[in-house]
Amino acid sequence: MKSWKTRAKYIKTQIINSTKKINIVGGRYGLSSKNTTPSQIKAIFDYMDNNKLLAQEIAKIAEVASYLWQRGWAEYNGGNISVNVTETLSEEERKVEAIGDKVTLPTILEELKGSIFYVTGTGKRMRYVAQSPWENGALIRISECGDYFEVIYKNCIKPTSELPSHLSMHNYLKSIGRDCKVVLHTHPTDLVALTHSKQWLDSEAITNMLWSMIPECRIITPRGVGIVPYQIPGTMALANATIEQLAKHDVVFWEKHGILATGRDVVDCFDVIDTLSKSAQIYINAKMAGFEPEGMCKKDLDDLVPAFGLEKYYNEN
Repeated sequence: MKSWKTRAKYIKTQIINSTKKINIVGGRYGLSSKNTTPSQIKAIFDYMDNNKLLAQEIAKIAEVASYLWQRGWAEYNGGNISVNVTETLSEEERKVEAIGDKVTLPTILEELKGSIFYVTGTGKRMRYVAQSPWENGALIRISECGDYFEVIYKNCIKPTSELPSHLSMHNYLKSIGRDCKVVLHTHPTDLVALTHSKQWLDSEAITNMLWSMIPECRIITPRGVGIVPYQIPGTMALANATIEQLAKHDVVFWEKHGILATGRDVVDCFDVIDTLSKSAQIYINAKMAGFEPEGMCKKDLDDLVPAFGLEKYYNEN
């Protein structure tokens, strides 16, 4: 199969160089309308290649992928990212003809019908996502029935094997009114290390400890963190257990595995994990130095709630 870019260039060349009237006889998703002109079709191809909003979002994903690799959180092909980029695309771009096969989803995604996501590819390294996001990720569209997806742009890259899990989380968060566009999963060494101790396999315990190490942690993770006991990676059992925790939290620890953050912006999601990692490092470094870190007292933590407008999160829980 020729790449999307090759096909697009070929069609544009034929349109531009043609000296005859071009009749539109086929297509999908509105491009077959008798009122659609060749110049309009060409404009869609051109705009997809020059869509600044989409390019900015992809650049942020590449930036975060580089951070994950530099931090040592993305060994081999560890971790994955999915971002809802629907709002960066025009109506015509959202309806562009697919370049990949239809892939049936395990459940109907009622809240994501017609949505477009950038997702990292299966088996792809974050260091390569950082260098070439379109060679290591895909732009996919959820069907209008919410029962399948298909790749629609650039290269026909197979999405991460955890795509059904990611999409189920996006679907759930949208269903409860949470403004979430990003699901980011990675393997921070220090945070995973904490989950090897039963002491920290309790949401309240690990949240309060991490909050107490540095004020920013309380501010940037106002809903605290959830904990999911060990499950086989990539399974819907892990996804469903995570969704239960996302009812109260934006961030979820997976025992002996990694961490998952959700939010509106991929850089913000990274910042949340980075701040939690800083708290974990303070705690671990203190223990290595031979003393138990005192941490901030409950009053100090509570005083941050009104000071930084955290009441809305505090009341939700």
